[in-house]
Amino acid sequence: MHDLLIIMLRTLIMYWIILGILRIMGKREVGELSIFDLVVFLLIAEVAAFALDDPDNNFFHAIVPMLCLLIIQVTVSYFSLKSKKFRDAMEGIPSIIMKDGIIIEKEMRKQRYNLDDLLQQLREQQIGSIQSVSYAFLEPSGNLSVFKKEEEQYVFPLIIDGDIQQDHLERIGKNEKWLREELEKLSISKVEKIFYCSYEDESLYIQLKTSF
Repeated sequence: MHDLLIIMLRTLIMYWIILGILRIMGKREVGELSIFDLVVFLLIAEVAAFALDDPDNNFFHAIVPMLCLLIIQVTVSYFSLKSKKFRDAMEGIPSIIMKDGIIIEKEMRKQRYNLDDLLQQLREQQIGSIQSVSYAFLEPSGNLSVFKKEEEQYVFPLIIDGDIQQDHLERIGKNEKWLREELEKLSISKVEKIFYCSYEDESLYIQLKTSF
């Protein structure tokens, strides 16, 4: 009976500890978890199981690694907000799987993503023909984002968090020199000041950082 009470008390405490950790880690849909998030959650679950498995286990020894995981997660999240390159390294970047109705086999092999997976995810979005697809992006979460030809098209961001997206410039037939010249016309000399920039309707859409 004594052991049962200890397990119940530990379960109650662990519930609130894990709830608090998840709240601090921020809101994220299950389907949008990055690999790093998933690893942290699995480790937290494993540590929690250790604390609840045996009443004789030191409860404090279970809480310490959970707090360490929280510190790691918050630190990584902080640097991810500050640096897109760091964020890409930790979470990955979207991959273009289809363009103008054509499946990009090389990218699919690179991502270990097979044709059955692609067709299934297209069916789930009620898309019957690959020829109707303008762009299909395989997100780091594993979800497939699809833009159909007759719908509003995806606009490639040219600058994200002060970082010029060279591959996106190439996709719209532009280069960094052109971009910097256009920014100079708008009296913007430092790319680092720009939070988001895209090229829409033959003009640049720019949102500056609120703090620089």
